[in-house]
Amino acid sequence: MKISRTARRLGLGAVVGLLASFTMVVVNQAGPASAHGSVTNPPSRNYGCYERWGSDHLNPAMAQSDPMCWQAWQANPNTMWNWNGLYRENVGGNHQAAVPDGQLCSGGRTQNGLYASLDAVGAWTAKPMPNNFTLTLTDGAKHGADYMLIYITKQGFDPTTQPLTWNSLELVLRTGSYPTTGLYEAQVNAGNRTGRHVVYTIWQASHLDQPYYLCSDVIFGGGGNPPPTTPPPTTPPPTTPPPTTPPPTTPPPAGNGACTATYRKSSEWSGGFGAEVTVKAGNAAISGWTVAWTWPNGQSITNAWNATVTSSGSSVSASNVAYNGSLSANASTSFGFNASWNGTNSTPTLTCTAR
Repeated sequence: MKISRTARRLGLGAVVGLLASFTMVVVNQAGPASAHGSVTNPPSRNYGCYERWGSDHLNPAMAQSDPMCWQAWQANPNTMWNWNGLYRENVGGNHQAAVPDGQLCSGGRTQNGLYASLDAVGAWTAKPMPNNFTLTLTDGAKHGADYMLIYITKQGFDPTTQPLTWNSLELVLRTGSYPTTGLYEAQVNAGNRTGRHVVYTIWQASHLDQPYYLCSDVIFGGGGNPPPTTPPPTTPPPTTPPPTTPPPTTPPPAGNGACTATYRKSSEWSGGFGAEVTVKAGNAAISGWTVAWTWPNGQSITNAWNATVTSSGSSVSASNVAYNGSLSANASTSFGFNASWNGTNSTPTLTCTAR
């Protein structure tokens, strides 16, 4: 727990002592803090582990299906419960001096090493992403942002065998400031990168000198536009900007409580694939949504993000999580998943039910 600057200036020693005595109580709460934020798409390492395993983090199956998350939960569950608190203070913009090589994903072992397990080298679960994508940072405290610095590892770097260093990164975007809306998006161009990469985001919060250091593991399919040779503008569109919301195959129905869901397979490899589903409200606001489908060829979801997904045989149901259920008229959100397949990988027919 951190003491406010005001308290420090006033020298409230009694307050410090009292709060210190409660540190373990607060840190060990069985749920995430809501005071700060993180990159939620593509998910940061600890946010992804929280999303996939927060309700089942003692399941030994994680050791085989998601081994990097397993080692993080074993090292310290509070790394995940406090997925939105990975920050330092008073860095003065000198990030490379404050955060040593090999410790980038933990913010330089900030907060007494609470996030040290995120620096572990290995095959972290990676989200398939297009080479032009929208990065989303969710800020529950509405701190605002002076800027975001978004780096991507250079082609040829292997995050499964090499520690992350500053020299392994390329700065692809420096954004401008964001108001205190709580949701900050940036269009990111990964160029022609292919395969596994790490997206490294520094979020400089506006309320204090408080930068956040966030690692997101991704898989690129290649074929994107080459990165610009000059510094990008505040919110740079790619050469051919993709639509923020992929249009559904049929127009969204009008009326209250309506939604549509559009399925897009983002990548495919031997025995596995990644997909993204875009949910769009109709002509009236909705407060929640559920997308359902039946796999036509026996596909099976292995992990998902930005939705609560349940499966029963070939039937799948995906419902919103806390931060993406409420949509204004014609607004959209998305969730994604990795899945296995064998033989044929046909596209399912989706239905969307709004609340």
